Amino acid sequence: MGIVDEVREKFSELFGSDGDIRTYFAPGRVNLIGEHTDYNGGHVFPCALSMGNYAAARKRDDDKVRWFNMTYPDNGVVETSIRDLKPNDNGIWYDYQLGVIWALEEKGYRLPSGYDMVMKADLPAGSGLSASASIEELCAVICRDLFGLDITMVDCALFGQYSENKYNGMNCGIMDQFASAMGKKDHAVFLDTATLEYDYVPLNLKNEKIVIVNSCVKHSLAGSAYNDRRRDCEEALKEIQAVKDVKTLGDLNEEEFEEVKGAISDPVRVRRAHHAVYENQRTIKAVDALKNGDMEAFGKLMKESHISLRDDYEVSCKELDILAEEAWKTEGCIGSRMTGGGFGGCTVSIVKEEALDSFKKTISENYRARSGKTCEIYIADAADGAGRIG
Repeated sequence: MGIVDEVREKFSELFGSDGDIRTYFAPGRVNLIGEHTDYNGGHVFPCALSMGNYAAARKRDDDKVRWFNMTYPDNGVVETSIRDLKPNDNGIWYDYQLGVIWALEEKGYRLPSGYDMVMKADLPAGSGLSASASIEELCAVICRDLFGLDITMVDCALFGQYSENKYNGMNCGIMDQFASAMGKKDHAVFLDTATLEYDYVPLNLKNEKIVIVNSCVKHSLAGSAYNDRRRDCEEALKEIQAVKDVKTLGDLNEEEFEEVKGAISDPVRVRRAHHAVYENQRTIKAVDALKNGDMEAFGKLMKESHISLRDDYEVSCKELDILAEEAWKTEGCIGSRMTGGGFGGCTVSIVKEEALDSFKKTISENYRARSGKTCEIYIADAADGAGRIG
């Protein structure tokens, strides 16, 4: 039985099988390059995954929501009114959905009623693959479809980001929600986060695969060092703006940054801004390399990205460094880096198809030997974005 059948069966068991029951899917995402650039006015290059969150849902006649998550069955059925929502930073799965309903109402889209919903994930939580954004976009498309809201999928992404910022207390950028909402099968999304202009770039990987390795170290970002990094960049930008007319760190290229970095008074903020500027330029170069079929250049930029995230932005961890280091020296690996917010989670690697088996074996064994932990390995497929599937 597939996940869609499982959620429909559980829905009928909990809430009955009558009425208009609809099914939905919202993917997680992996970011190939362009980390911590999305709230700095830079570019990102993610793709939606074939892993994510599935749901069955049906409208109610009152203002209640009743939700059950098969991934966390011990939570039981969560029931609340959609008219009495207050922001919090609990970080519980249903808070990310309640936050979207809150955001919709804040933006003028008052839901006429609540709904019943059962959901299940095949995306590991806390892995840096945007489980929270997947949950947000799942809620957004359910509300959009069930209640006929006149909103676009870009709106769904923006409402998801707004809810995570304002309801959940996590000052994330737009990348995760945008990738989940706007993904396209066999493509990555080259997004300018300053303008929301985007381009679908075919993943012309003729003899290569995208491999995600989960360190199985869960990250917790809300109320953490993630928000500190954002503040560092905002303060660095203000210092730069005193000497140069720029709106974001993403407006600067490498040469321009070197000319003005002396305006930043704190060495830590210099490193943070250095990463934001150089990572943005790496992302632009990496997309050009992919379009030109230069996978060697793409892989080199991935490695430089990880080193910058480790040293300048300081969002890696021992386990992610081990995975990246082992990948760099494994035959058939073109490039590897941590992906996501950091402090745990996953690496993403480009691996030649003929080397997949040896890559998985080598990484698993060496990671266990060096960290004492067991990793999980997935072959990633770029998928379509969130929407109704039945």
